[in-house]
Parts: sequence; structure tokens; C-alpha cells
Amino acid sequence: LKPAVHALFKKLKDEELELLVQVVESRGAWESGCVLAPRGDPRGVKQGLPPQVLLCRLFRWPDLHQSHELKHLCYCAGGQGACGDLAGLCCNPHHFSRLAVPGIPGAPRPSVCPHTPSVPTPLGPSSCLAQSHPAGDSSALPLPDTSLSWSTIKDGCWCKLAYWEYRTRVGRLYAVHEASVNVFCELPRGSGFCLAQLPAAYRSCAVRRARGKIGRGLQLSQEPGGVWAYNRSEHPIFVSSPTLSPPGACGLPVLKVLPGYSAKVFDYEWAGGRGGWQLPGEGPCDPHSIRISFAKGWGPCYSRQFITSCPCWLEVLLNQPR
Repeated sequence: LKPAVHALFKKLKDEELELLVQVVESRGAWESGCVLAPRGDPRGVKQGLPPQVLLCRLFRWPDLHQSHELKHLCYCAGGQGACGDLAGLCCNPHHFSRLAVPGIPGAPRPSVCPHTPSVPTPLGPSSCLAQSHPAGDSSALPLPDTSLSWSTIKDGCWCKLAYWEYRTRVGRLYAVHEASVNVFCELPRGSGFCLAQLPAAYRSCAVRRARGKIGRGLQLSQEPGGVWAYNRSEHPIFVSSPTLSPPGACGLPVLKVLPGYSAKVFDYEWAGGRGGWQLPGEGPCDPHSIRISFAKGWGPCYSRQFITSCPCWLEVLLNQPR
């Protein structure tokens, strides 16, 4: 890639090169501006790679091949179409993620485990396990999943976030009004839902170990047609949502999203087309919610059968789109 990279760098302005150095050294720790490469014919650039593919391959994913394996992050002007009116094309490698979607050529297939609770226990629309239970006693409690009521979030926000440690909800609900929100543990630079600010009376060693792996966490964004999750941490996240299961499936799948990958974790059209957001398959789960576990998976592929056995997890309570 050396000749192609040198040819591209010669086309960048000094301020674009300076921004690129800052972005690469920080590894995308904070949101940065676009690095605009001039549009034009790629003569002299060997391999004919688009600028964004070239820099993403150089600085992030050596096995990247095609531009359709990438997704613009929501804060990139190129993702909103603004770059189409400019003379340059954004090639900031941290303005992109890889797509965690099965079937994309060249992209590794994400792990999907069907999640079918063996002891389904119906939960009412206002069911909530916000009571305090010591994390170490979770094995002695009933195992079915829990959920907060989506009816509690009809206040203008598109979702609210609930952070759980095993079966104990920690802190208050976090309302999200902006199009995107970062969820992270503890960073010198960061804006959004900081989990370190949520106090807890007791944390087991397992919870503390899992919290140490959250790092930059994830970014949730509401985009046309659905909700996307971008894994900003250095460890996998695991996602379960009613719209991740294929039509006719019984039970909810658990999708493993690798670091640097994005996945569409809720599809409004798919949900609306099932007769008012009906839950596919059997098992207790709020059909308006997404569940995300940090670093630890659950389901038939793991020793943890339910997300309530995961030390640190997030519940995304969605409001119905208008």
C-alpha cells in the first residue's frame, strides 16, 4: 500500500494531514472532523482503492477489500450526503465502521446464537426488576429475562437507557433526545452516558472485571429506518433484539458485534410490519427494547443462559416512531 498511501498524502492539505495524525494517534477516542481527499481520477494510485478504503485498510483493518464493507458513522458529513456537494471525499478512518451483517462478501460472519428461554414466564407491560438483589445471589433467583415498560418513555425522547449489573438496575434511566449517544465507562474525554457516574452499593469481582472491559463502550444512533450500534470498545458486545431474528424463527438471536463493527440492531419497518411490533417466537421480552451485554455473551452457546446472568448490560427502551 505504500505507493498508494504516498500518492494520497500528497493530495491532502496540511490541515487535513494534521487532523489525520491526531485521529490515528487517538484511535478515534473523540469525534473529529472529516479528512477530505480531493475527488478526481486515481491515476498513479496503484490497486485503485478509494481513499476511505485505503486509509481504513492501513490504519484499522488490513483485511478490508471493498467500500461496501464499510458504513459511515452518523457524525460523518459523508454519511449525511454533505460530502457529495464538496470537492473532497471524507477518508477519516474513524468515521467508518465495518458492517456486522451476515452475507457481505469479504466480511467475517458474525456469531449468532438463537436465544430461546427454557422457562418462559409472562411479564406484564409494567414489569420491572429494579429491586436490589446482591449480584452473587442471582443464581438463586428465577432466570427469565426482565424488562422495563416502554410506556414510561413517552416524553419526547426516542429511547431511554437502563444500565444493569446482573439483575440489579443501577442508577436512573438516561433519556436520549439527540440522534446518537455514546455509552462508555470512564474516559478523560467523552460525552454521553458515563457508567462511572452511576453509584452502586455493592459490586462483585466479576462485575468489576467486566466494567474494566467496557472502555469506550458503544455508540447508539437512530438513523432512517432503524437503530444502529457501533462497538467502540476493544472487546465484543452482544446484542439481542426482536428484529434481529429471521421471519418464522422461534426465539431471539444473540448477535456478537466485534470491535470496530456496526450492526443495525432494530428495524422500525420490520417491527411495524408484524402487526404492531409483535414479539417473534416465545419468551418474555419487551418487543420495544434492545439488550446489549458488554464483553459477555449469553444463550445456548454460553454458560449464561439469560442476560440477567451477565455482569454488565444495557437495556435500550425504544419509543414507537411517529
